[in-house]
Amino acid sequence: MEKKVCKEHVEIALDIIVDETGEYPLLEELSTSGQVICEFCDADATYVVSSKK
Repeated sequence: MEKKVCKEHVEIALDIIVDETGEYPLLEELSTSGQVICEFCDADATYVVSSKK
């Protein structure tokens, strides 16, 4: 599971991953900023929040 989000929505994405997986999530900066849209708004996504693989 992963969420692509802007800076404003990082905390929400972290909470969702923790709630759904029960594990601490991974936070990575997107290298393709400007090409991906945040899942919660229309801003450019800057981070990927994901569950451990």
